[in-house]
Amino acid sequence: MKRNLLVGLMLTANLAMAQINLEKSATTSVQLVRNATLLVEYGGKKILVDPMLSPKGVMESWAGIEKNPTVDLVLPIHQIVEDLDLVLVTHVHPDHFDDAAIKVLDKSIKVVNQPADKTFFEKHGFSNASVVDDNILWHAISITRIDAQHGSGEVLEMMGKTSGFVLKAKNQPTVYIVGDAVWTDEVKSTIKKFNPDYIIVNSGGAFIQGFDATPIIMDEAQTMDLIRHSGKAKVIAVHMEALDHCRTTRKSLKEKAAEFNIGSDKLIIPQDGEKIILSL
Repeated sequence: MKRNLLVGLMLTANLAMAQINLEKSATTSVQLVRNATLLVEYGGKKILVDPMLSPKGVMESWAGIEKNPTVDLVLPIHQIVEDLDLVLVTHVHPDHFDDAAIKVLDKSIKVVNQPADKTFFEKHGFSNASVVDDNILWHAISITRIDAQHGSGEVLEMMGKTSGFVLKAKNQPTVYIVGDAVWTDEVKSTIKKFNPDYIIVNSGGAFIQGFDATPIIMDEAQTMDLIRHSGKAKVIAVHMEALDHCRTTRKSLKEKAAEFNIGSDKLIIPQDGEKIILSL
């Protein structure tokens, strides 16, 4: 009996150690698909963020320059959507969840979304969509929703509700996905509260036609403000060079960062299709 008990305890200990080693060895990464569409490998799960999967030029122009998206996908759609565990949606503007995503995604896929978009996912038949008011625990991954401010003044009222999300898990870096937001005290306090290892920021400097002086997401200057308050976090800037109403480019953001002596060790500006390995 004692021998059987000892063997049982050893097996339990070995299984626990194997689980710990699995968690530590699981690759954590962020791959920029295009615009704000990301593939995130986190805690052994494949997460698709804000899928805009349409081919180039099938959506209307938002700045009177050219139709959107302005570039094609560099990854095949089947590769983007295969073996997905979760779709994380900050809001359902068409550059974050488009008609192609509605058609391509399995309607039974787990979707995490903000309260304002509950009816949208019900309408389109997504049977496993979950509203996050504050926080949920999903497969040992804590997902906290953060209110975002998609512009200011009259423009903010036009843009509606948007959110960001913070991902936390044991043996994983903490990742703050800011979403479509301008720089605010809410973003600053979220960084201070969660002390993230990585911040993914939409830095395209987008605007609404007719309101050119009011950015609806961070531009070069606001991204620098975020970096100044980012603590230990590395900042990954996306949402550039895919939509005609985004004025900030990878080149202009890099040049602005150089003015503040901010290098690639702090600010990462990925190309479409590029994968970034995240570490603690």
